[in-house]
Amino acid sequence: MQFGRYYEEFEVGAVYRHWPGKTVTEYDDHLFCLLTMNHHPLHMDAHYAETASQFKRNVVVGNYIYSLLLGMSVPDVSGKAIANLEVESLRHVAPTFHGDTIYGETTVLDKRESGSKPDRGVVSVETRGYNQDGTMVCVFRRRVMVPKREYAASAVPEGVDPERPSFPEPR
Repeated sequence: MQFGRYYEEFEVGAVYRHWPGKTVTEYDDHLFCLLTMNHHPLHMDAHYAETASQFKRNVVVGNYIYSLLLGMSVPDVSGKAIANLEVESLRHVAPTFHGDTIYGETTVLDKRESGSKPDRGVVSVETRGYNQDGTMVCVFRRRVMVPKREYAASAVPEGVDPERPSFPEPR
């Protein structure tokens, strides 16, 4: 299975559907909130959410959904990346709740060769996240620097498959 793409393998307009989806649990949401010190009661306090919010239940913290979608896109988009250069936009367009399943897809918007280094290019993509009902919950655009195939191959010692690293023999 391929992990990521070289510059030449991206085609403007191509859509990559990321699989599998991820069902978001209360545990996932609370752990992410605690790890990132986001203790807003809308995410952590069921009573508060029920009595003081328009949704009447906890809302999953948006940065978790963004992070989830970013991670889902790695095998298709940035698995060979030299660098993630920029997130140029990020919108949370609908709430996500505990028990929702998130699916993602990415469209290639543009690509250009690097002006300073001939061994790489920059690819612009848009990733969209949907819940199990098909409602879009998050959309973001980013730029990724990826290597060109011919240069990546010449940087690897002969006999080494960069797609399958070798491991030491067990003792």
